[in-house]
Amino acid sequence: MFVRLSAAIAAISLLSSGAYAQGGKLTDPQIAHIAYTAGVIDINAAKQAKSKASNKEVKAFADDMIRDHEAVNKQALALVKKLKVTPEDNDTSKTLSKNAADKLAELAKLKGADYDKAYVANEVAYHKAVNGALETQLIPSASNAELKSLLQTGLKIFQGHQQHAEKVAADLK
Repeated sequence: MFVRLSAAIAAISLLSSGAYAQGGKLTDPQIAHIAYTAGVIDINAAKQAKSKASNKEVKAFADDMIRDHEAVNKQALALVKKLKVTPEDNDTSKTLSKNAADKLAELAKLKGADYDKAYVANEVAYHKAVNGALETQLIPSASNAELKSLLQTGLKIFQGHQQHAEKVAADLK
């Protein structure tokens, strides 16, 4: 229970702490950077899980995260190139990266079933936070129709990830 609660608090702070700290609405280049950073974070967590997880279902989930997030990030890079937009680092993406590095270090200390449960609990919390940020901040703030569409597609995929993570978490109990 403590692991799940701490994972939820960490994940929620990832997306809420910097979004409006810059004093206004996020720009499309900032949104693109935040979305891409969120995908990279989940790819890195999944790569760690592939090497540390002991449960087959957890490893399969990690494979799905790598495949799906790499595909969405590839689409995002193609879109920003097409639009001739340079993703812009910002307080939110910096906070995301720092907190994710701290979480990976925390997870790295765990082994076996403890690692599996903590990783999956973090994935549930992280996807809830990312999905919430997509719905309430990133999609509504996006000006470009193609960026908005990509974010909406990503949201559908990531909602599926959340459900998948919740199922894996329930199976680990």
